[in-house]
Amino acid sequence: MGPVFTCSIDDGHPSDLKTAELLHKHGLQGTFYIPIRNCEGDAVLSDAQIGELGRHFEIGSHTYDHCYLKKVDIWRAYHQINDGKKKLEDLLGAPVNGFCYPGGRYCKRDVELVKACRFTYARTTMNLCFDAGSRAYEMPTTIQFYPHDRAVYLRNFLGSGQRHKRLGGLSLVMQHENWIHRLYALFDYACRRKGVFHLWGHSKQIDQLNAWKEFDGFLQHVASRIPASQCMSNAQLASRAVWVPDARMMQSA
Repeated sequence: MGPVFTCSIDDGHPSDLKTAELLHKHGLQGTFYIPIRNCEGDAVLSDAQIGELGRHFEIGSHTYDHCYLKKVDIWRAYHQINDGKKKLEDLLGAPVNGFCYPGGRYCKRDVELVKACRFTYARTTMNLCFDAGSRAYEMPTTIQFYPHDRAVYLRNFLGSGQRHKRLGGLSLVMQHENWIHRLYALFDYACRRKGVFHLWGHSKQIDQLNAWKEFDGFLQHVASRIPASQCMSNAQLASRAVWVPDARMMQSA
């Protein structure tokens, strides 16, 4: 099997419609993780816009209020996870199977809550990975579409674990100071390895960076290298993954 491309966009900002337009232009799939509101004050897509986006792309949940789960008690965390899913399902008239932890901040308790709310997978912000991960509720990514300093990647590498399989990605990040060159280098590495390239980001940040041209150009490059059959949503990627059984669930069975 050849390389796989997937894209996920967080926070449900109205600029997601422009991101979706560019993905569609290049025949690429993706997943949009959307909160119903944003407690930080950022604009979010309207109900009608969510419905329209869901006609063409997978919609995942991002809690009800873009809540950092690790900072709240178990009851609030449960309602944020459950109520965000229910509202999206009511809007879309279809199951919402994917979840993304806001800010990548979560703990084991939150993983169990996501399972209890009947999501089938969840995405994290672990980067520099070239596969779908080994745990269904902690799917990693490859790189965020953002000009992070290399120190940010080093902190993520040291703090997120699985260093043995992320070392090649870290080496490439450290070699390339320009963030766009870094993006292409990681993508080419994924293609050579016939692995997964998981791009994620925020449409609002692409706006702020005025980087739509760069984003468009990169998607065009992806479409020229990877066949449409290998470009998929996060849910499609998750459905093909081989997950390691959860020891805690096995013990409680």
